[in-house]
Amino acid sequence: MSSPEIASLSWGQMKVQGSTKTYKDCKVWPGGSRDWDWRETGTEHSPGVQPADVEEVVEKGVQILVIGRGMSEALKVPPSTVEYLKKKGIDVRVLQTEQAVKEYNALATQGIRVGGVFHSTC
Repeated sequence: MSSPEIASLSWGQMKVQGSTKTYKDCKVWPGGSRDWDWRETGTEHSPGVQPADVEEVVEKGVQILVIGRGMSEALKVPPSTVEYLKKKGIDVRVLQTEQAVKEYNALATQGIRVGGVFHSTC
């Protein structure tokens, strides 16, 4: 199963191939996508993305995880989250969201089992 490409990105809106939904923040993995609801894990801009935020995507068997920190990179990614991913053998890329989407789509186009969590505003 391949990773769906991100079809469009603008402030507060993301569309993923294969889904009719418009996301504000989203998680994507080989074969699917869904809303990334920060309330599920109590996530805030600081301390930022927690292992619990990426665990669902990790469980889908990704080789690389791309994290989009927002348009102005307001969302932090603590070292503990990066360490969690590395211990699972996953290559992690932490980027500004527009750059993260480009990176993710390039990897998905190559057929790599890539996943992502993306914040589409600040």
